[in-house]
Amino acid sequence: MEAEPPLYPMAGAAGPQGDEDRLGVPDGPEAPLDELVGAYPNYNEEEEERRYYRRKRLGVLKNVLAASAGGMLTYGVYLGLLQMQLILHYDETYREVKYGNMGLPDIDSKMLMGINVTPIAALLYTPVLIRFFGTKWMMFLAVGIYALFVSTNYWERYYTLVPSAVALGMAIVPLWASMGNYITRMAQKYHEYSHYKEQDGQGLKQRPPRGSHAPYLLVFQAIFYSFFHLSFACAQLPMIYFLNHYLYDLNHTLYNVQSCGTNSHGILSGFNKTVLRTLPRSGNLIVVESVLMAVAFLAMLLVLGLCGAAYRPTEEIDLRSVGWGNIFQLPFKHVRDYRLRHLVPFFIYSGFEVLFACTGIALGYGVCSVGLERLAYLLVAYSLGASAASLLGLLGLWLPRPVPLVAGAGVHLLLTFVLFFWAPVPRVLQHSWILYVAAALWGVGSALNKTGLSTLLGILYEDKERQDFIFTIYHWWQAVAIFTVYLGSSLPMKAKLAVLLVTLVAAAVSYLRMEQKLRRGVAPRQPRIPRPQHKVRGYRYLEEDNSDESDAEGEHGDGAEEEAPPAGPRPGPELAGLGRRPCPYEQAQGGDGPEEQ
Repeated sequence: MEAEPPLYPMAGAAGPQGDEDRLGVPDGPEAPLDELVGAYPNYNEEEEERRYYRRKRLGVLKNVLAASAGGMLTYGVYLGLLQMQLILHYDETYREVKYGNMGLPDIDSKMLMGINVTPIAALLYTPVLIRFFGTKWMMFLAVGIYALFVSTNYWERYYTLVPSAVALGMAIVPLWASMGNYITRMAQKYHEYSHYKEQDGQGLKQRPPRGSHAPYLLVFQAIFYSFFHLSFACAQLPMIYFLNHYLYDLNHTLYNVQSCGTNSHGILSGFNKTVLRTLPRSGNLIVVESVLMAVAFLAMLLVLGLCGAAYRPTEEIDLRSVGWGNIFQLPFKHVRDYRLRHLVPFFIYSGFEVLFACTGIALGYGVCSVGLERLAYLLVAYSLGASAASLLGLLGLWLPRPVPLVAGAGVHLLLTFVLFFWAPVPRVLQHSWILYVAAALWGVGSALNKTGLSTLLGILYEDKERQDFIFTIYHWWQAVAIFTVYLGSSLPMKAKLAVLLVTLVAAAVSYLRMEQKLRRGVAPRQPRIPRPQHKVRGYRYLEEDNSDESDAEGEHGDGAEEEAPPAGPRPGPELAGLGRRPCPYEQAQGGDGPEEQ
């Protein structure tokens, strides 16, 4: 019986038509290798390259959206839980029935102290943590600490609430510094993937001109802050759908309130000690906290699963290899730069204004006059106004750079003057529309402030070795300002408005002075970033072309060292006693490796 022929012809075997296939190409052992394993005949290298970089750009957009959504969910959960927790603990009946003599007011004061005081030390450890863990993993760990703070509210005790508040305070500045650095890096990578065809005369990729990533940075910062400011609206969902059903109306809570607005002292002087009409059941509280915990866990998954790395692994190695002592010192050395010194008043005002929106406008003007049940709607108006106005930062694509930042300062200046002379009457709702308009306009100024500052820092400091230091300094000054507001919470409203007004004017004048110096061409004094000192040689350091060379390494203007090793192999006997043992690759090349510095 004859054997059946195989279904598929065997490689290298002659076909039924002899030694040639139907295309006329030899099919036996003499077949050329290129015909067997060569490229696809219709392969279009330029089209494949275009598709590759399009996928890279879509990946960058995915990173920006994931980081923005993660930050929005994280702060929405944190602010919503903290607001609900403080309202429940403020009620005398709730404290006595639920917790007896445990001393919840004292626990709350220590918890707020941990959140507001701990960031003062963040300048000492934030750059070290970001360089050690990496930008993406620092974001993930910080979001995880926020989720830890949410989880401790299942069992409200001193030994759960206060330590978690201290940990959260330690994570505030690293989270914001890493997020600012991350968005800036995404803009630079998007520019790189969009201009991949730009080459120099020798066919090599040329370094993009300084500031070329600015349009993408404007767009990404507008997207990020548009998402983030929605967190204030998301934080009001527990209040609107749960806690408002248990609150007394304004006639009860504001019965002893005599003055509001510019005539008030402290925070809600004379406010009733009982604000809950009925106490919420423990089961309902557990359900709400479980939903918040699930959202916090979702934010962690977004950052972990959808946010890509900000740097290549070899770049991360270079950033760490400058030495931990240098990493610790460099934030302080950047004080030499006159641009940062001129922006410090704006950093401080940025912390003042966001806390004034939550305590001054929302409480001193809003709750004091229209009741606690309308607090959520005031903050929603602020949130929606800020989120929509964040897109106004895109005007920087066509307008001069100072316009958005100065416009935001002008809006706040006008509102501060109006609030300085306005004292709403308690328990009168006719002027409530003015409060909503004021909250929305304050949100517009806040959005222009935050978007403008972050974009400005990303444009002025585009070297990847400096970005984490710069954003650490920015958010550390914000934390100092928030701590100052925490200390002065008992001051009269007129004193708070006066401090706000003076800081705003000083910030605007100082910023315009900085822009004037830049137009005159005054060179900033930046500290030199040391060259990486690699103790372990791996595959990445065997190539002659360093594709991860930073802007600071290649330009004299940044004060970087320019030490090029001599070309050609170096003989072993000359350096045998000076350096390390050569790696196998260097032994094969006949040299002893680079000279130790």
